[in-house]
Amino acid sequence: MTRLLKSLRDGIGFDTMLIILALSYLFAFAGLPLLYNVIISFQQVDVFSLGTLFHPPAGFDNYVSVFTDPLARRVLINTIIFTLGSVALQFSLGFALALFFHQNFPGSTWLRGLFLAGWILPGLVVGVLWNWLLSGDFGVINHMLRSWGLIDSAIFWRSDTAWSLYAVMLANIWYGTPFNMILLSVGLAAIPNDLYEAAELDGANAWQRFWTITLPMMRSTIGAVLALGVIFTLQQFDLFAAITQGGPAGSSTVAQYWSWELSFREFDFGRGAVISVCMIIVVLFVSLIYVRSTRAETRL
Repeated sequence: MTRLLKSLRDGIGFDTMLIILALSYLFAFAGLPLLYNVIISFQQVDVFSLGTLFHPPAGFDNYVSVFTDPLARRVLINTIIFTLGSVALQFSLGFALALFFHQNFPGSTWLRGLFLAGWILPGLVVGVLWNWLLSGDFGVINHMLRSWGLIDSAIFWRSDTAWSLYAVMLANIWYGTPFNMILLSVGLAAIPNDLYEAAELDGANAWQRFWTITLPMMRSTIGAVLALGVIFTLQQFDLFAAITQGGPAGSSTVAQYWSWELSFREFDFGRGAVISVCMIIVVLFVSLIYVRSTRAETRL
């Protein structure tokens, strides 16, 4: 022990100790829960057996039960629509705002800070806010659409099966756009101005400079933003809990909310774990694609 303390005091092995501590933390708070989740997906676990050490094995019965559930197809479609729609619009709006605030004009820093104010709010607070905005009788959204002459009667965003999923998507786009903006702003700031000046001297217009300089130089940043957007969107739970609770009639139920419902409403923890395992696989797949594309770009 004395030798170990002396080596740490002299700086020898200190970096190794930090790595061991970081890995231990990840194993305890990420690795073990993940492993436990995978294990119980093959077991029969309910509220009565949750506290026991050993659970009756179920094999692949939980997976078969989830995939053959009548709600599974709707949940899959809802999850795809919600994820792709949210990521695409968050990225597009975030990129447009990043390009806008990249220009030098008075008050740009303050305006950028105002956009970030919504992102730092807890998800549940944002959900409650949009729950009020989307109210069918007294909501601000319906009032604005009426005043612009776009609708004649109120739209009940939260209780209409045709609109409930898109109501949560709208709130999620508003919530995630500032995060995309700030990451893309960092990527824009890293591009040397000399490239734009040289292209402008060669006669390239703004659109040509965007396609030949901005997009190629920001390829890795765009990949990171899209990958993080998919991961964070698949983790979104608070907005559904605050706005629609997965309803009506499952019209806004996505995978992450269905997993929670199975686990904590129906107390079928095995089936809930199955959905979590599938989502983890999707997240790992998205991360792997991003890492491989980044490595390929680095070799070039």
